[in-house]
Amino acid sequence: ATETGRQSDRQSGDLVTRRLCVCVLSVLVSQEVLQTIPKFCFPFDVERVSQNQVGQNFTFVLTDIDGKQRFGFCRLTQACRICICLLSYLPWFEIYYKLLNTLADYLTKQQENDLNDMLNSLYDLPVPKPFTPVNLSVHSYFIAPDINGLPTIPESRNLTEYFVAVDVNNMLQLYASMLHERRIIITSSKLSTLTACIHGAAALLLPMYWQHIFIPVLPPHLLDYCCAPMPYFVGVHLSLLERVRSRSLEDVVILNVDTNTLESPFDDLHNLPSDVVSSLKSKLKKQSTATGSGVARAFLRVQAALFGSYRDALRYKPVRIQSH
Repeated sequence: ATETGRQSDRQSGDLVTRRLCVCVLSVLVSQEVLQTIPKFCFPFDVERVSQNQVGQNFTFVLTDIDGKQRFGFCRLTQACRICICLLSYLPWFEIYYKLLNTLADYLTKQQENDLNDMLNSLYDLPVPKPFTPVNLSVHSYFIAPDINGLPTIPESRNLTEYFVAVDVNNMLQLYASMLHERRIIITSSKLSTLTACIHGAAALLLPMYWQHIFIPVLPPHLLDYCCAPMPYFVGVHLSLLERVRSRSLEDVVILNVDTNTLESPFDDLHNLPSDVVSSLKSKLKKQSTATGSGVARAFLRVQAALFGSYRDALRYKPVRIQSH
């Protein structure tokens, strides 16, 4: 169930070994994927930042050729020298982050037997139905979430962080940019905030979803993706943003979550119906919307207003096929 790997970096003239513990909770992955994972687990400039600056829990995404997403839930520990990673097709963000904290605690206390027992229990666990209670160990209990419902605040960590970190105006600008399928970069000095904002913003497209390049945290070896001519939605750690800007970027929307500033060469929000935008802005600024499913529901209403009458734009003309 587990694979371990090492990668070395030069840091302040010393050779620093970074260790990785991976637990695969889905079908077996190829050796090629396992060799790629360490790069996603340390997606920042290791010579410039410390763990206090980077944060602890974050998520990367591996998308296969069929568009199916596999999530890598990560927990950095011991001054960013160790990363615990759980690979799963299930988008159980809150559950896996909680489990990662327990695993990191076992690792710190050198309780290797407890750590392995918990990983084996997790690996052998059949996928439970929503709202089913699950006991993995004495210290680990959770209720299986329903991933089909609307995300709620504060239960959804991703949406909560996004709503707190980004003001309503920038949230609307980014939403409009996603609808126009732009090239979008989100950056932050905290990996946890960065990936939460990426997933939180993408969730507001329900019932649709982003179908282009989607990389919540871009490792250094893939920075050239930011020069891609097609639409993308990616996260870049702030320590790597200078490298990205040094490339030939064209027509890119950049949201800096730390400073809550958005750069865009477009005025996409102006292209949306003003009454729909005004109503959405009003709802998002109400205190009653800030909890429960209020935010997600407000965006869902906008989706219905914008696209609910799409059938009116379709014309069907039957064609008679003559037999020979």
